[in-house]
Amino acid sequence: MRLPVVALAGRPNVGKSTLFNRLLHKRRAITDPTPGVTRDPVSMDTVILGKKLTLIDTGGFKLDRDPESPEGALETLVVERTIEILKKADLIVLILDVAEITLEDEEFIDLMRPYQNKLIPTVNKCEGGRREADAWNLLSYGFEKILMISAEHGDNVSDLEEEIINRLAKIDDTPSDIVIEEKNFLRIALLGKPNTGKSTLSNRLTSSSSSIVTDIPGTTRDVVEGTFSFKKQDFLVLDTAGIRRRTKVNENIEYYSVNRAIKTIDNSDIVFLIIDAQEGLTDQDKKIAALAHDKGRGIILVLNKWDTMPQIKNALQAAEDRIRFVFPKMEYAPVLGISARDGTGVDKLLNMALRMYGQLKHHIETSELNQALEKWMEENPPPVGKQTRFRVKYAVQTSANPVRFVFFVSRKDAVSEAYISFLRNRIRSNLGFSLIPVDIELRSSGKRSTRG
Repeated sequence: MRLPVVALAGRPNVGKSTLFNRLLHKRRAITDPTPGVTRDPVSMDTVILGKKLTLIDTGGFKLDRDPESPEGALETLVVERTIEILKKADLIVLILDVAEITLEDEEFIDLMRPYQNKLIPTVNKCEGGRREADAWNLLSYGFEKILMISAEHGDNVSDLEEEIINRLAKIDDTPSDIVIEEKNFLRIALLGKPNTGKSTLSNRLTSSSSSIVTDIPGTTRDVVEGTFSFKKQDFLVLDTAGIRRRTKVNENIEYYSVNRAIKTIDNSDIVFLIIDAQEGLTDQDKKIAALAHDKGRGIILVLNKWDTMPQIKNALQAAEDRIRFVFPKMEYAPVLGISARDGTGVDKLLNMALRMYGQLKHHIETSELNQALEKWMEENPPPVGKQTRFRVKYAVQTSANPVRFVFFVSRKDAVSEAYISFLRNRIRSNLGFSLIPVDIELRSSGKRSTRG
């Protein structure tokens, strides 16, 4: 069932993202004094006064833009995407800055004339009643009513929430207390360096143009969410900003974007690490993969732009062998070649994600695990030396997604990294966890645990 859509709109730096976060009661969109921070529309389902709806923070409407420059072309795309959303929205909260009405505001107001019946004119930065007289003058633009708020301080935001719900009640017949079915999403985070094709892949997967695609590095700033279904499984895609080396991050906005991208690992089941096939695996890619590995997420190394590579027999196998050689830590992670632009290999990528998701959710019964453990110890008994001797008593799987096992041993300090690796490899090869990271914890009675 479609939820009503409420879009926040206005020129850059009027406080759209601040209001978006205020209405969500969480910091979801990046806010910064720099104009034009929001580029891609940021959408999120929320509940306001008991009513479930979709709230969208749109990019700023910028009048002064040079269509001949790369930045100007990007700003034009932002405006076009904003207009597309406003046409489809059920309500538009038009945000103006009480301190100044600019030519961009006036052009945007004129642009909104056809949508007068779904417009809620809202004047921001009126904390403590500041400049209310100036705000009332905005009625001269033909508005029947205006709301005066402070998104940053929360002044009168409750009045705006009531106005939104009252207006929706007149156009939307969905009961406010209806139960919306919660879907069991497989959550995919698209991570990688700038310009590797993350947004192109996101748009391909979701059959949309939610993420703006340009050749300008750093086009994506916020995390852009999208959904789709494949083989009866619902997917949630998190398209993130490109992650560069810390020494190259020199803007506050990019710093926040990169941090937000890294945090999506926590909110995902599987990471698609998007690698430029021509450039190959880089040190920065290794760092991203290591972060996902340490958090127990599934990882697929996606060689994008594979269509630009020489079509030589066994080329993909050779590329995979090179990755395995320079990055043995990821020996379990699948390596796939795709073209996000034309869709080649995308179905194979999704099939692999489904297999991996099944392994992430897999749970082995304790009895089956310990029967396997007995065979492993017969195959490779613990050392018998005085200083290296230990006994593995039993093991349990303590969690799935991420997959974790606890092995109870007589002397955990005597267990070598090599033996832990042996146990991990047997878990992967014998128990159905071949594609994912496996965390092993050692415990002995009354003492602190050791992870391996």
